This record gives sequence, structure tokens and C-alpha cells, in this order.
Amino acid sequence: MAELSTLARPYAKAAFSYAQQASDLAGWSTALATSAAVSQSEKVRELLENPQLTSNERAEKFLSICADDLSDSGKNFIRLLAENHRLTLLPEISVLFEELKAQAEATLEVDVVSARPLSDAQAQQLAQALNKKFEREVHLHHSVDESLLGGAIIRAGDTVIDGTVRGRLTKLAEAMNS
Repeated sequence: MAELSTLARPYAKAAFSYAQQASDLAGWSTALATSAAVSQSEKVRELLENPQLTSNERAEKFLSICADDLSDSGKNFIRLLAENHRLTLLPEISVLFEELKAQAEATLEVDVVSARPLSDAQAQQLAQALNKKFEREVHLHHSVDESLLGGAIIRAGDTVIDGTVRGRLTKLAEAMNS
């Protein structure tokens, strides 16, 4: 994946820079997410990999699917990606764009997987603690995994906090064996 990130990063930065100057981060975020979803369709992937099509034909066929969701500048971005044979990078470009957007807005998307549903008070308390820890506004996304014995797993960007009973027992066993 490092190679895809390396290839996608300049495009994500360029899109972010343009969106920031145009004060349209939300619009570009939506457009890139839509384009990324379209590019992951099996039929669209086959289209993008078809060697018989020119770059311009690929771009126009791609735009015929999602042009309604793109501004003129978004359409030009798709054409640029097609010209450089980079349409398949749209999912990675979208992810990198979202990371840049979150940094600029000082927000952080946090996934919490717990053994039982969190109450509103628990979710609010957890969000406040994570706000302090990461020094950003945290947006919690909660899901339940009943296979966990207890506790929760928190994923915030590259950081994973394993507060499950199983995770703590594993750490205890490792400490005792070393």
C-alpha cells in the first residue's frame, strides 16, 4: 500500500489545496468519495483497465457515470487522472484527502468497538477524554462486537488502543513469560 500512497499523495494534496482555496472542502470530499466508490465497481475497473480505450475515452466514460456529482473542477480532476493513468488511485486519493481535511479542521474520526453498547454518557465521557489526548475534536463511531469479553478497542488514525479484557490478559501473559 505504500506505493499507492506515494502515487496518490500529490493528487490528494493538489485536490486539497484547490478545495481549500475554493472554500469547498465538503464538496470535494463528497465528490472524491463518490468517484472512489464508482472506481471500485468491478465493471468500472474493467473499463479503466481496458487497453483499447484512450485516456480521454476512459475519462468520458467514467464521467458519464458520476458527472452529476462533480463540479467542473472535479471533472477536470478526473480528466487529469485519466490522462496520467491514475483513475485507479481514486480510493487512495480520497482517503488521503480526508486525512488532510481532518488535519486542517483539527478533527479526528475514532472507531470504538465494544462488547456492549455505550450509553450516551459513556460515549460523551470517552469523546472528552480522547479530545484531550489527541488535542482535536473527536467524532466517535461506535459498533458492538459481542465476541469481545469486555472493554473496547479504539482506533484513531494510526493509533489503536486495546482496552479489551482479552487484550489485557494477553499483555499480562506476555509480561509473566518474559
